[in-house]
Amino acid sequence: MKKNEQNYSRRKFIEKVGLSAVAVPLINLYGDNTTVLSSENVNKAKSQIELIEGSEKPNIIFILSDDHRYDFMSFNGGPDFLKTPGFDEMANEGVNFQNTFVTTSLCSPSRASILTGMYSHKHKVVDNDSPVPRENIFFPEYLQKNGYETAFIGKWHMGNSSDEPRKGFDKWISFKGQGVYYDPLLNIDGEHIQREGYITDILTEYAIDYITQKREKPFFLYLSHKAVHAMFEPAERHKGKFSNVKIPYPSTMANTEENYKDKPRWVKAQRYSWHGVDYLYQGQLEFDDFYKKYCETILSLDESIGKIIGTLKKTGLDKSTITFYMSDNGFSLGEHGLIDKRQMYEESMRIPLIAYAPGIIKPGTKIPELIQNIDIAPTLLELAGIKKPEQMDGMSFAPLIRGEKTNWRDRVFYEYFWERPFPHTPTVFGVRTTKYKYMTFQGIWDIDELYDIENDPEEKHNLIKNPEYEKLYKELNTQIYNWLESTNGMEIHLHRDIFWRADKHKPGH
Repeated sequence: MKKNEQNYSRRKFIEKVGLSAVAVPLINLYGDNTTVLSSENVNKAKSQIELIEGSEKPNIIFILSDDHRYDFMSFNGGPDFLKTPGFDEMANEGVNFQNTFVTTSLCSPSRASILTGMYSHKHKVVDNDSPVPRENIFFPEYLQKNGYETAFIGKWHMGNSSDEPRKGFDKWISFKGQGVYYDPLLNIDGEHIQREGYITDILTEYAIDYITQKREKPFFLYLSHKAVHAMFEPAERHKGKFSNVKIPYPSTMANTEENYKDKPRWVKAQRYSWHGVDYLYQGQLEFDDFYKKYCETILSLDESIGKIIGTLKKTGLDKSTITFYMSDNGFSLGEHGLIDKRQMYEESMRIPLIAYAPGIIKPGTKIPELIQNIDIAPTLLELAGIKKPEQMDGMSFAPLIRGEKTNWRDRVFYEYFWERPFPHTPTVFGVRTTKYKYMTFQGIWDIDELYDIENDPEEKHNLIKNPEYEKLYKELNTQIYNWLESTNGMEIHLHRDIFWRADKHKPGH
């Protein structure tokens, strides 16, 4: 059978019965066709840096937070009581990327995608327990090779979640796993030091100290905050600030027939689970208190942003530095009865992304194009004068920052792989265009989802049963599997000892 006939048969089979995850023995960690570099070619790839002629080397600061959803900043339409002057200043004097998404809404996979510029199924960090294959190249390694001093300060949260220094960074300040909000034990360049105080403040202090050091080289700083990850603990000065506010419950939170009409069964069932509003975190928390503490914990992040931007202005480094802020994924707060992330609804996959660089970015710029976390690595490399390495899936949005016309994407793809510790969220593959979103679920017999995001931003009305949209959802389904095939995503390393293999579900297997 010819290859195109095999692909057609596979797709027809998928349309009829869907795919179920299977466990098979681990034979080859990377598969035969993967584009992740083999170990013997890693050093070669790093040494063959292709530079952009005539480019300058600005200082670069990349600030990452944890679970900060895109709209919980006052400039971006957050709750009325949540004021964020630091974020507002950065956006008003810089650029707001209005449609930014993660490829996987989960901490470790997203962080690995940021560092490698690759989809989860290529860098193989598909969940929070997956090891980080040594063949992956982190973009700070390219910066080091091109004359940058590099520093990592904060939460790593990939692989075994240890705190030891990682490749690509000259300066290292981190902690084990999720860390703690108060009095953290830090690993500073291999030495463990106990610090007293609040983690967001401490990390900001180290970041400002690094920024203001005298140096001969340009610097790259990766500041990775613990906040705003559950269990939320605001700084002492912010505790109880929102205790008396009225929470604006999302319209899709109520357990009504209307809200769950034509929704997959697993969505309603998840209400009473770890990641549902009726039993969140095994019944340890009340939703209102959970929501308020989330907002209170954001306040120290906002102050951190204000301090860093203020430091750049005070020292004059703002003229030679470009600063980015984003989150590793979004976070649902009651939408469809859910909390947390993982699923593909807007609140989960959509993230904030803002940048500040006087002289480079026109104040108040808004960029509506579809951006993804895999675009960070190629963008920062281009800003540093380095062309995108071949293995990266992302695109550089540096031309968008400069206001240049460019041939940009019109859709983004999404993947999340079922996790044994949280079995209530199934494997999902999806595609989101500027108008539509389509999700297909694996390993369960359930309905897929199709939404007109432009006219139904709250994702209330699933169009999958509407015959007028049959052609559209079949086209989107085909696009998903074309994407997986073209990016070596049909054979995926799920855990240390099993594969998810799409070809096992073709007829005859």
